[in-house]
Amino acid sequence: MTDRAPLSRKLSAIAESATLKVDAKAKALKAEGKAVISYAAGEPDFATPAFVVDAAAEALKDPGNFRYTPAAGLPALREAIAAKTLRDSGLDVPASRVVVTNGGKQAVYQAFQAVVNPGDEVLLPAPYWTTYPEAIRLADGVPVEVFAGADQDYKVTVEQLEAARTDRTTVLVFVSPSNPTGSVYTPEETKAIGEWALAHGIWVISDEIYQNLVYEGARAMSIVEAVPDLAEQTILLNGVAKTYAMTGWRVGWMVGPADAISLAANLQSHLSSNVNNVAQRAALAALTGSQTDAEEMRVAFDRRRRLIVGELSKIPGVEVPNPLGAFYVYPDVRGLLGREWAGRTPTTSLELADLILDEAEVAVVPGEAFGPSGYLRLSYALGDDALLEGVQRLQRLFS
Repeated sequence: MTDRAPLSRKLSAIAESATLKVDAKAKALKAEGKAVISYAAGEPDFATPAFVVDAAAEALKDPGNFRYTPAAGLPALREAIAAKTLRDSGLDVPASRVVVTNGGKQAVYQAFQAVVNPGDEVLLPAPYWTTYPEAIRLADGVPVEVFAGADQDYKVTVEQLEAARTDRTTVLVFVSPSNPTGSVYTPEETKAIGEWALAHGIWVISDEIYQNLVYEGARAMSIVEAVPDLAEQTILLNGVAKTYAMTGWRVGWMVGPADAISLAANLQSHLSSNVNNVAQRAALAALTGSQTDAEEMRVAFDRRRRLIVGELSKIPGVEVPNPLGAFYVYPDVRGLLGREWAGRTPTTSLELADLILDEAEVAVVPGEAFGPSGYLRLSYALGDDALLEGVQRLQRLFS
């Protein structure tokens, strides 16, 4: 009997999402009756605004939503996304340069597929969201990490990017506000990086999904607003998940040059076709309706941000840069490593995260998921009481 042909080597090399893995473990422990507090998932704890849900309910009454629609998205939603892109990113684009995707992850995947060729090097500032390197590899690209530590507020410089650039460099990933760090590049920093990419003909994939979640008067200036000429070599990624508490609705999008967007739309026509029409109608309501609920959520995130930064900073050996965006804090915990805690001596942030889960019943994501060891990501997109209780457990553990 002939042996079965092997499975895909490319897919076999792809790692499971670390953030979802930690969150699943935390939920399993909760199901066993453990009082676990999880900072793992990047998911707002708020309900989707009622008027958005109402729009979805109304969409269910229209039989037209039960049929195939254009693979690139409903025309009305693409128009609304174009309007948001002009309003928040300073880029005036027609709806034809928008593709609506099944969540932000599909936009990430298709963006790399559209502009990366086998062997191309993609500069990936670290710490980075865990999906980026895997999506690059799925496009047969080579991720090249460029690390910036807490001393740089986790933001890379033009000098670092230039040092990493080779004749095989074709793409830069730019994320502001950042997942996992919450760092926001200043307009001046954004302009400098954009001008550098423009000068070298490098594509920019800019993930803007957290652009409306900023604090202390910060503004996440889009790289195409900072450097308008860069628009013809930039793909913007975004979605409704974070701003409107719509993670499960799975509506994201990509905006970019006509030729790149055409390739992505062709891919999507074979990959998944149109996004769920009812979810698209809900996203349309979110973008065009009142922004009061979204602003109330942002204010709540800001309150939680200040609370968790203040409380984590009380732990000796923990350095906590002040995040100005998203809903994450990314403490440098190297000062806790190599020391004995509860009879154990962790030497990596992975070991430290396991210790924290075992001893304090608190779930955090280790820095290894986002780049070098020595850091932890905590999402503060959870209730105020649970947020405070979890940090107090950490304070007791490391006292």
